[in-house]
Amino acid sequence: QMELVESGGGSVQPGGSLRLSCAASGFTVGNYSIGWFRQAPGKEREGIACISTEEGWTDYADSVKDRFTISRDNAKNTVYLQMNSLKPEDTGVYYCNRYYFCSGYRSRPPLGGYWGQGTQVTVSS
Repeated sequence: QMELVESGGGSVQPGGSLRLSCAASGFTVGNYSIGWFRQAPGKEREGIACISTEEGWTDYADSVKDRFTISRDNAKNTVYLQMNSLKPEDTGVYYCNRYYFCSGYRSRPPLGGYWGQGTQVTVSS
């Protein structure tokens, strides 16, 4: 079965960095667009980054552009989110999921319609 497991979250001070991992099983990440999402307490989940099936093409929300970098390691079947210059407003639970195209990751449900447990990111001084 297809599964994505997020890890790598933690607590950091503003300006710090974290690298999140999205480990896939049951499918090849290179065959799908993979998006990263976050949900702050009491707020709606939002898409923040996506990497397309075509290697090297990425998309970012304005709120994280130039600070976060999404990448894919096909050998490890894992997608990463490098998060730099973290701000308190980056706090939330971070999720990854799969799509056919990055064009839909902010507005459409993911393939399968399910979300994992995510990984908690807390940015505070």
